[in-house]
Amino acid sequence: MYLDELWRDIEKLLESEVTVHGWIRNHRPQKEFGFIDFSDGTSMNHLQIVYDTSLSDFEKVSSLKIGSAIEVTGLLAKSEGKGQSYELKAKKVTLLGDCPEDYPLQPKKHTLEFFRSIGYLRPRANMFQAVFRIRSVAAMAIHEYFQTHGYVYAHTPLITTADCEGENQMFKITTFDFDNIPKSNGKTDFKQDLFRKQAFITGTGQLHGEAFAMAFSKIYTFGPTFRTENSNTKTHANEFWMIEPEIAFCDLNGLMDIEEEMLKYIVNYVLKHAHDEIVFLDKFNTPGLLAKLEKLISSKFTRVTHEEVITILKKANISWEFPPEYGSDIAKEHERYITEYFEGPVFITNWPKDIKAWYMKVNEDGKTVAAVDLEIPGAGELMGGSQREENYEKLIERMKEMNVDETTVDWFCNLRKYGTCVHSGFGMGFERLLIYLTGIENIRDVIPFPRTPGSCEF
Repeated sequence: MYLDELWRDIEKLLESEVTVHGWIRNHRPQKEFGFIDFSDGTSMNHLQIVYDTSLSDFEKVSSLKIGSAIEVTGLLAKSEGKGQSYELKAKKVTLLGDCPEDYPLQPKKHTLEFFRSIGYLRPRANMFQAVFRIRSVAAMAIHEYFQTHGYVYAHTPLITTADCEGENQMFKITTFDFDNIPKSNGKTDFKQDLFRKQAFITGTGQLHGEAFAMAFSKIYTFGPTFRTENSNTKTHANEFWMIEPEIAFCDLNGLMDIEEEMLKYIVNYVLKHAHDEIVFLDKFNTPGLLAKLEKLISSKFTRVTHEEVITILKKANISWEFPPEYGSDIAKEHERYITEYFEGPVFITNWPKDIKAWYMKVNEDGKTVAAVDLEIPGAGELMGGSQREENYEKLIERMKEMNVDETTVDWFCNLRKYGTCVHSGFGMGFERLLIYLTGIENIRDVIPFPRTPGSCEF
């Protein structure tokens, strides 16, 4: 029996014999009895195993080490001790997999850096059990939101020839022997490569997602993406997961409605289905986490333009590390101030066109684009989206302005020829969401096996 099943039917199982399989998380052997903190990973709630000298192999059981895998058969009863409501009085304890004395995860406080050095073992630690269970539940919440709202889940390719994010931001892939790369006129001859042209690992599913949105109206992608950015901040990684909906017949205002509804749905779902994990993190890692998430569900999401934000920042009596400027991006310190200023989440709209992507719709002022970033208290930018340019001629003109090679995305441009319509979409980094949901500050600690500059372990 697994512990999640046991806790679900605990009252029915009282005074009955059960058998469980799992690992020793802590062990306190004493002269005539002993206590084992037992977990099988299916629940944040561990089970206390109690044994005594009535076991024929009492000495052997007393010598079992932390980390060992065991099978226990015993009588489930209400606990007579403090700290737990129930316990299993062992009748038989069988060692399934021994563990040496130098097992790294001893029951003491470890640093996050230490956990990263043993990434293949850290899923066994209580904090990471909570984090990665929340990751699983949040992923389910995302799928449920879109599926119950009629979206088609589109599996966009990880290998692409579309240069959407800029070639310098994308990993190149090849079958060439690096010691013998074929050349033509002094340049790499990609016609001899597997795809007969230069190919990349995708940095976004957006372009292919738009093709599906023009057929199904509402689609979303949810999968891994890759960037070559050599950044060692707490919020950047070279491999991460993205959620990217694309919606036909939807303008920027409609897009913000969807972003707000989706985020509140996810947070509410996680609070319901991973409540024990949130409570654990609130108690041991991030005090105030539960209250923060509950507040978001009832929060008002403010909508302001980029120009209005810069005006507010300039009027603030603050010595900024990065002074705010019209026509420029905003910094982390600005994001934090704005969410505090409005006391909640903030949609920042109508960004300067020169700092945004080529596929975004240029507004009538000719200076801004119909783009939006969602800033969340304590997390900063969580989502970025825009109304897409649906006019073929305007899109081509914009691509020329920004020196985008049309030949790499000609099929994408052609979508504007064949039954074009107003459409919008956004992207949300899954790990950025998890940082917010868990209160864990570093992206390396919400990804099972993080890939960051200088680190590709395990």
